Amino acid sequence: MNVDLSTKYLGLQLANPVVVSACPLVGELDVLKRLADHGAAGAVLPSVFEEQIEHGDALAEGAGYAVMETAAYFNELKAYNRGPATYLKYLEAAKQAVPIPLIGSMNVHHGGEWVQFARRIEDAGADALELNVYLLVTDFSTTSREVEAKYVELVAAVRDVISIPLAVKIGPYFTALPNMARRLVEVGADGLVLFNRFLQPDIDLDLMRIVPRLSLSNPDEMRVALRWIGLLHGRVGASLAASTGIHFADDAIRMLMAGADAVMVASTLYRHGVETLATLIGGIETWLEGREYRSIDQIRGMCSQLRCPDREAFARANYAKAISSYAMGTEAAT
Repeated sequence: MNVDLSTKYLGLQLANPVVVSACPLVGELDVLKRLADHGAAGAVLPSVFEEQIEHGDALAEGAGYAVMETAAYFNELKAYNRGPATYLKYLEAAKQAVPIPLIGSMNVHHGGEWVQFARRIEDAGADALELNVYLLVTDFSTTSREVEAKYVELVAAVRDVISIPLAVKIGPYFTALPNMARRLVEVGADGLVLFNRFLQPDIDLDLMRIVPRLSLSNPDEMRVALRWIGLLHGRVGASLAASTGIHFADDAIRMLMAGADAVMVASTLYRHGVETLATLIGGIETWLEGREYRSIDQIRGMCSQLRCPDREAFARANYAKAISSYAMGTEAAT
């Protein structure tokens, strides 16, 4: 039996639901070709940071120290995303090299001239744009209402300058995430990527100072996105992509059953190699075939809140159920 793994994400027709997240792997043309050969249905290019766009040429004589420091710091990111100018040339070359949809990416936190760069990404041939809003509030006077307004403002500004599909990648830390999701869609988001991973600091005990530390995701982290995709499926007029913690076929299948249109992977490629893409996609197909499903459309959203017999499975009541079942299990083991 042939299984149809095709799906639509941001209006783009994908051969299967597995898309490679923004990461350095996608920024190397030979690796990008291998990703496509092993089944990647699409790929998100490494993000260009707004600071790179706005301050990339700020090291000219007379620039202020703060601007120079920012420009010098983000100049190091060229090893990750090649810098704004070369980024566009790479995108053009990548479009010629692989047959899969390529999604440009911008990492931003407040408005500015960088917005116009979104149009240049479109002109370079991107099939869509992913706006990764990384807004970490440390000011005690800033309110949640102001933060939400900033997100809406950023999405609306980018929507005004591009015509290609727009995905917005956000974090889970909203007081009322369903309302926030709906507002982002209302101002032009064609899709939501749930979720980005905020870089968490660490303390180096030898140096006795704060240091940045980036860790690969693990499968347990996918449950946050699983919950919210299950809650949002069928309730917002936008595509939903699951990101963070998707390492194996079973993880992807769970996300599809919650309501995801696509699943995004990166950490598993670093842990298990580019070849794991074929294993992951094949595992989805085998699982569907073994249960006599003919397409992923048949399982998408079947465990979302809209279709789940136990509507409280995504809500507070499930907390008490989980705690009590764990306690009973512990009791039985003693």
